[in-house]
Amino acid sequence: MGNQSASLPHAGSSAHKNVSRVIILVGFMGAGKTTVGGELARLLGWSFEDLDDRIQSREGRTIEELFRNAGEAEFRRCEHLAFRELLSDTESDYRVIALGGGAFAQPENISMLHEISVPSVFLDAPIEELFRRCQQQGLNRPLRQGEAHFRKLYETRLPLYMAATFHVETNGKPIAQIAAEIARTLGISPSK
Repeated sequence: MGNQSASLPHAGSSAHKNVSRVIILVGFMGAGKTTVGGELARLLGWSFEDLDDRIQSREGRTIEELFRNAGEAEFRRCEHLAFRELLSDTESDYRVIALGGGAFAQPENISMLHEISVPSVFLDAPIEELFRRCQQQGLNRPLRQGEAHFRKLYETRLPLYMAATFHVETNGKPIAQIAAEIARTLGISPSK
């Protein structure tokens, strides 16, 4: 996708037919994709969806249960199907979508994003901060094992995340500031 600029309107403006109706947030565990995504959607007057929530709804079980009972390969298959479904649902409204940490690292998902040319924003922070956030959140993340494994997984995925359209550093910034920075970077006016 490269580092390109995008000009996207807020939901209430008269949008050109070829303008993307979707912003994809990517990044590692603890990057703040869900929190920032919700705030960005509120700021822009767009809808928000977390891909993990859609997966759980479709499958009738939690991400942790999917990993534990079916394995990572089956989870990735379910993730891809849910992502495809979610992208096909974006015809009617403007939407901010938060992907799970591994979704942007899957070749079939990256190919799908290239086909539809939507802007992606990589939310990042230092690895120590990401690990600390994950510990504080108290969520059971199937791929967050020890700190060494966490770091290795981050380093493996980092080149893929860096292929996102934009890169936003989140460390030490309030959520509202991060959302406003993304809107400014994409040239989107907040809704009134």
